[in-house]
Amino acid sequence: MKILNVEQIRALDAYTIKNEPVSSLDLMERASNAFVRWFCNQFVNTRPVAIFCGKGNNGGDGLAIARILSSSSYDVQVYIIEYTDKASQDFQSNLTRLKDHLQPVSVTAQGSFPTLAPNVICIDALLGSGLSRPAEGLLAHIIDSLNALPNKLVSVDIASGLYADKSNQKDDPIIEPDFTVSFQLPKIAFMMPQNSKFVGSWHLVDIGLSEEFIKNAETPYHYTDKRTAEKLIKPRDKFSHKGTFGHALLMAGSYGKMGAAALSGKACLRSGVGLLTMHIPSCGYDIIQISIPEAMAITDQNAKHLSEVTDLTSYSAIGIGPGVGKNATTVQVIEQLLNSINADDINARLIIDADALNILSENRHLLDKLPENTVLTPHPKEFQRLAGESKDEFERLQIGIDFAKKHKVNICLKGANTAVILPNGEVHFNSTGNPGMATGGTGDVLTGIVTSLLAQKYEPETAAILAVYQHGLAGDRAADQRGQSALIASDLVEHLGW
Repeated sequence: MKILNVEQIRALDAYTIKNEPVSSLDLMERASNAFVRWFCNQFVNTRPVAIFCGKGNNGGDGLAIARILSSSSYDVQVYIIEYTDKASQDFQSNLTRLKDHLQPVSVTAQGSFPTLAPNVICIDALLGSGLSRPAEGLLAHIIDSLNALPNKLVSVDIASGLYADKSNQKDDPIIEPDFTVSFQLPKIAFMMPQNSKFVGSWHLVDIGLSEEFIKNAETPYHYTDKRTAEKLIKPRDKFSHKGTFGHALLMAGSYGKMGAAALSGKACLRSGVGLLTMHIPSCGYDIIQISIPEAMAITDQNAKHLSEVTDLTSYSAIGIGPGVGKNATTVQVIEQLLNSINADDINARLIIDADALNILSENRHLLDKLPENTVLTPHPKEFQRLAGESKDEFERLQIGIDFAKKHKVNICLKGANTAVILPNGEVHFNSTGNPGMATGGTGDVLTGIVTSLLAQKYEPETAAILAVYQHGLAGDRAADQRGQSALIASDLVEHLGW
């Protein structure tokens, strides 16, 4: 699914109006009906509703929503915020239609904010996605007043005061909704951790905008939903054998951190690899042989950490990093590994995670040795050490795009809506996962999944996108059974399913 910017959304609306054809007022009616269908499934009509409308098209949506809800036996009160003398044409048309159903209340001063009972559902239709400057004056007061209420709060399309595709300033007045019901496509603002409280739980409703326009629109931003992810999965041929699905090498573990190696190895196997060999320090031999009997083990000559690189010619993918530590000899191992892949025409795809990423950050000459299409899986702090600091998540994303292009690598920037950044500058945000996954070891599981898919000859960008989706999906399945607080990394492995 594509994510479009404000100008493209405006052009999409105009294209739909011209080519369907449909009037802008009828398109607004369609959007409002879609919102109401979602709303009625969420809230029963015994709950009173208060709708706060600006005087642009977002406010016009609010007026239409009020009329439709009123016709569906909801007790609705509309408050029009008189922050300007100007109003859009569609707002005026919907205001005329509304007056046959109920009489709105004008709010003209900061002291006239209504008193609302706690059971009233508030709907924010103050400002839309075309916002170009922070809310101020009466609008800012209304936003602050709504945020101070204990009432459930739902935003129409986007929270008022929130920019759709750029960063707000720290003190900008922005609605803090429980829900955002957005039209047709998500906004890039929804993907940014800094905007979490300004988005709430967001939902898309289809309003019939032009599929032709969306298909032809160029954007670097995408959203990996279920339909997108399932199309990436390769079907298995009836006459396949273990050699068909590749041979992966995982270089993982150190004394006291063999659990990371075990998690990564189990996830690799659960993700469909044909053969798995694990290169581990000799202290982990019994652990791996007992905990992962399906894997083969190569023990390093060093008992506590990796100190050598094995023959790489038989592997189709190599993963390194989970639990390896940052011993000086392990730094040499990573450099030797990169030199071997570059010098010996090794065809194995490479994924680097965890301590191996920190070694890259501290030995920056190694970045120039990364094979093209290597997959890196940093969490935000690892990424900061790797690529530099940023003042906000929009800037961090751009730094990630620049880094991926420069080094020709794929980056899985982990977090809510993990961003998979490709060497061509595309960014694929993920739709699965939950806060229960914020626990030690889940990153090791992701490394195993990516390594497995690379071994199975998925293209690196596809492997990264699909692995992140399946990783989050396993976390969602596990949370459904265990609850988020009880979730541990081993639960993800057990809930992987293809």
